[in-house]
Amino acid sequence: MNNTEVDTQRCSAVLNSVGDALYVIGGKWKLRVVAALRDGNKRFNEIQRSIDGISARVLSSELKELELNGFVKRIVHTQTPVVVEYQLTDYADTLGDVLQSLASWGAMHRDKLRRER
Repeated sequence: MNNTEVDTQRCSAVLNSVGDALYVIGGKWKLRVVAALRDGNKRFNEIQRSIDGISARVLSSELKELELNGFVKRIVHTQTPVVVEYQLTDYADTLGDVLQSLASWGAMHRDKLRRER
């Protein structure tokens, strides 16, 4: 195997990994939902109020997908009235560096745009 083939395989592996990550956490809302839950359990309406612009339908869908992928746990308290809370799983902690890096980059990018205007 020559260097060009090795480089092509590495590039392909990186692109596949990035694609896998974006499939699971990509989009406008998923990481925002995770970030909203980082300071503790929240009920549906609390999450919706903390994320500007997200509709109830979209939030519901995002929570279901995050639950299917192991990032969010739905907790049902069966008292009267029934209370449903959402909490991050331990697996969601693996996104800590990703969130911090994105937040830092986003702040830097926003500052760059402001300076250039």
